[in-house]
Amino acid sequence: MSTISPTTQAISDSALDKPRTGTWDGGNEPFNASYGKLMMWFFLLSDAFTFAAFLTTYGLIRHRYLPYTGSPEAFEFSTAYWPIPEKVFNSFPGLHGVDLPLAFVALMTMILIFSSVTMVLAVEAGQRFDKKDVQKWLLWTILFGTVFVSCQAWEWSHFIGGTDEGTLMNDGTRFFGANLAVNQYGPVLFADLFFFITGFHGTHVFSGICLLIYCFIATTNGTFEKRGHYEMVEKIGLYWHFVDLVWVFVFTFFYLV
Repeated sequence: MSTISPTTQAISDSALDKPRTGTWDGGNEPFNASYGKLMMWFFLLSDAFTFAAFLTTYGLIRHRYLPYTGSPEAFEFSTAYWPIPEKVFNSFPGLHGVDLPLAFVALMTMILIFSSVTMVLAVEAGQRFDKKDVQKWLLWTILFGTVFVSCQAWEWSHFIGGTDEGTLMNDGTRFFGANLAVNQYGPVLFADLFFFITGFHGTHVFSGICLLIYCFIATTNGTFEKRGHYEMVEKIGLYWHFVDLVWVFVFTFFYLV
């Protein structure tokens, strides 16, 4: 029967009494980030790869089509070349027939950027345990997010409805708007990618609004005060900022390039 020497026993007792100071010994939070925040970062990283794949696909498909090289004044929609964004997205609600290139999309982008600012203020208020301020800024973020999704719905409806003139198709018929099979503005893939990528982003915004509503209800009920922290607001804030950042790339690819 083996025995443990007094020296070995003393070392073992000392090791048990010693506080854990390593990063990965199971007792500490790596880089001072909680498990929930780490999982959110992992999710956002994987989601970033997904959006990057979609936008890369858009770039590769667009590269297959000839760009329009004539003057903007003489531009006409055709399936032979990729459409000019300024000619596709040039409408504004309540101003029918007025040519305002990218004005409505710029307004949508500004609204989403404002929502990111109010989200920052909600997180900061949570760190101060200011319940009323958290409620106030969450409500503003929910409002801005809802307005953005509503603007995107209007843009979709206008894109589907088309212009007053329509486009003369190869079979001699005149088609208005776009769907997954026919596109007034140019190649069908342009409409397919528009619906898919902006719709995918819009789904993320809608999901974020639902999470923000949950946060607002939980804040109102005092759930986070009972937990002793507002970390959930911070985690959803990370998600919301990611959605805002992705829109910058979507905006650049679809509307500016």
